[in-house]
Amino acid sequence: LIISTAVSLVDTFIINACFFIDIELETQNVGQLSTVFHCKDSWEIIEGLRGGLSNVQEPENQAGYMLKKRKWPMKGWHKRFFYLDKGILKYAKCAADVEKGKLHGCIDVGLSVMAIKKKAKCIDLDAEENIYHLKIKSQELFDEWVSKLRHHRLYRQNEIAMFPHEKTLFHPHYPLTSSPTIPDSQSIRKVMPWDMKRVPSCISAGSIRLHASNPNLSSVDLTNEKTYHETLDSPIDVSKLQEDFCRVANNREFYSCDGSRPLVHQASNESRASITESLSEFFDAQEVLLSASSSENEPSEDDSYISDISDNVSMENFSNEVENERLNTGGYRRCCLPSPSPNTSNISLWNILKNNIGKDLSKVAMPVQLNEPLNTLQRLCEELEYSELLDKAAHTQDPFERMVYIATFAVSGYASSYYRAGGKPFNPVLGETYECDRPDKGFCFVAEQVSHHPPISACHAESKNFIFWQDVRWRNKFWGKSMEIVPVGKTHVVLPGFGDHYEWNKVTSCIHNILSGQRWIEHYGEISIKNSNSEKCQCKVTFIKAKYWSSSMNEVEGAVTDHKGKVVHKLFGKWHEGMYYGSPPSATCIWRMNPMPPDYEQYYGFTKFALELNELDPLTKALLPPTDSRLRLDQRLLEEGNVESAEVQKQRIEQLQRERRRVLEDNHMTHQPRFFQKSRDDTWVSNNTYWELRKDPGFSNFDCPVLW
Repeated sequence: LIISTAVSLVDTFIINACFFIDIELETQNVGQLSTVFHCKDSWEIIEGLRGGLSNVQEPENQAGYMLKKRKWPMKGWHKRFFYLDKGILKYAKCAADVEKGKLHGCIDVGLSVMAIKKKAKCIDLDAEENIYHLKIKSQELFDEWVSKLRHHRLYRQNEIAMFPHEKTLFHPHYPLTSSPTIPDSQSIRKVMPWDMKRVPSCISAGSIRLHASNPNLSSVDLTNEKTYHETLDSPIDVSKLQEDFCRVANNREFYSCDGSRPLVHQASNESRASITESLSEFFDAQEVLLSASSSENEPSEDDSYISDISDNVSMENFSNEVENERLNTGGYRRCCLPSPSPNTSNISLWNILKNNIGKDLSKVAMPVQLNEPLNTLQRLCEELEYSELLDKAAHTQDPFERMVYIATFAVSGYASSYYRAGGKPFNPVLGETYECDRPDKGFCFVAEQVSHHPPISACHAESKNFIFWQDVRWRNKFWGKSMEIVPVGKTHVVLPGFGDHYEWNKVTSCIHNILSGQRWIEHYGEISIKNSNSEKCQCKVTFIKAKYWSSSMNEVEGAVTDHKGKVVHKLFGKWHEGMYYGSPPSATCIWRMNPMPPDYEQYYGFTKFALELNELDPLTKALLPPTDSRLRLDQRLLEEGNVESAEVQKQRIEQLQRERRRVLEDNHMTHQPRFFQKSRDDTWVSNNTYWELRKDPGFSNFDCPVLW
């Protein structure tokens, strides 16, 4: 059975997006449910099958050209030929290619979340692994395609309901968060949907490729067809859940997003506003701003991407500096948390939603088990895990080689996210701070939550070799089965020894499969790095989006160019494994991800560096201000496995923040950050007072609000 689209949307929205919207539900008839989002330009979620089987007549095939949006490469709208047959939408460059089977992709409309925007004549299909953006110029053709897609979608869903064991389509290989190198049902799905009739025989006699760079682990034989069938997802009976949802929906309604918020525009002339565009709070700590963003997964006209990195790539005499394991107190840094992550299988998020219909969901606290025992300020510090790359850059005379190290550092900050798609960090409360003094790595870091509306986290780090700073805010896009996270702002690094000031943007991140629970994260887009004090060289690094027809994942490629645009160094690798420069097989390894600690799956997927971020020894505790994240009670209790007490403290901390906000509003006052100030370009930079105050007179008598 298909889980009701409306139920899945709302439930998934709460678990993974960590922000909330209000929706109006309209029950149209016995067999259909329509969910309408009253956002700007009126996005509409198309109805799905409800209430069991119904007599849906086999639809006529539909074929024709539509515009399809691509993000990279060849960004923009491109004309493609589409063929719709029994709920399966195939597309290629032209009709002849479809007839020959030279397809660019295939979409199961019945298993996709479908939304339309009538004013812009746009159709969006979220198929979990990919998000497809379609557009039709003619109103008549738009209405015809929408009508056909509705009919085919219901037909396909009815077909799946009648034959639930035959519902599985075979999609490209995507890794599970918990075990990226082990084949499973997701791996098997790399076979194209139109070849599914011959899949069982192919799989039993063939092999599937493991997600790894090592050619010795490139494949595994599947000889037991029974085992294959057992790996597929079994159907879930949710008729009671659907019935309850529709009953409540008939009696209650709660309204949509805040239309007063600004929209973000893409390169196209029309606004690609989010289906659920709003500013929302999570546990009264506002977190994200929805925006327009698109992803694309179409083959390039020049299919010349780098695939797996060969094992015989030569290694430079370069290695990550060995970390000094001793704390200032003489002890060793911990290698695991006090308690493993809690079991979340007993959390019924649907019951939480159902019991709060008609209430302001932004004020409804979610279970603390959905968090990891780190917060956003500490996650910013994680970007410095491989700070030795900046040290190396600071000692490299050649400006083009310096740029290679800077670019590799920018990529390395994404490595720790590979095993972390299942949880979310705590939201810092306004005025919360975090310091990380690492003499072993040679830097000291400080961060502060400088704004609550909108949420902005600022950080600053210094060493004898570099200065690093950024302020972070996000715009998010929720598509129904996937969520895109678009960071806004620049990251800055200064190398005082050379007078270099590097700055770069961040790429889009996307959490996939948020409906199924087998979530995985992908990063895609282009990082542009420039030295604002010199035009001698630039660098562009591209995070390549996973391709439908390939099992290659997480690939990165880039180039360092001179002022004339001539390529001086080429870069390639995988953001979760390592980076190289040069050309295979004689390329040089610049960086490899550190090995994961033992039993990392039991401890939130934390890297060794992440395990140390919330560690608190007595000497450090005496030096911290009362606002430091390591003193936050709910986060500490969750780390120790005391979930019930953590939940109590979390609610208390959120209430304290609401009370402080009301006091400021009643007195017509605004919060003033202690350690950061706003610059002329509206970014937050350090006021260089934290470490001086820490040294003299210290924070023991520091006047600060009670945050927890």
